Amino acid sequence: MKFFILAVGNKMPDWIRTGYLEYTKRLPREITVNLIEIKPEKRLNGKVTEQLLFAEYQRIRAALPADCQVVVLDENGQQWTTVKFAHVIKQWTMDGDAVAFIIGSADGLHDEIKRAAGEMLALSKLTLPHGLVRVLLAEQLYRAVSIIKGHPYHRT
Repeated sequence: MKFFILAVGNKMPDWIRTGYLEYTKRLPREITVNLIEIKPEKRLNGKVTEQLLFAEYQRIRAALPADCQVVVLDENGQQWTTVKFAHVIKQWTMDGDAVAFIIGSADGLHDEIKRAAGEMLALSKLTLPHGLVRVLLAEQLYRAVSIIKGHPYHRT
């Protein structure tokens, strides 16, 4: 199974990188997670939010691997339990789909990328730092795979 995380933002603090890597390195070898950092649009020169989001949308589309299930992370998305997340991942695995999770900038994501997504998922209704979302997503991927494999990491 191949996962891609397309995240708008770069220059993350070391604790973000450390947390993210901690969970991705725990995954079995047959599971790969590729982090693709998208350069955020500069917030200057009087650009309105729509212009910023559209520029980032173009960068996301250019970096998005072909033939993948697209999942947008957005506070207005569905909130799944971890068990439901594991079941959905298992189905995607059976379908042979690679999955691309998209994390927007502080301003969110352009509506075009939301419309193109197969799923819109909220990790929380709380507002989270975008770097922390990478760590939470990596942990939830590890937890979901643990459930699928019957590993005791996830206890109900």
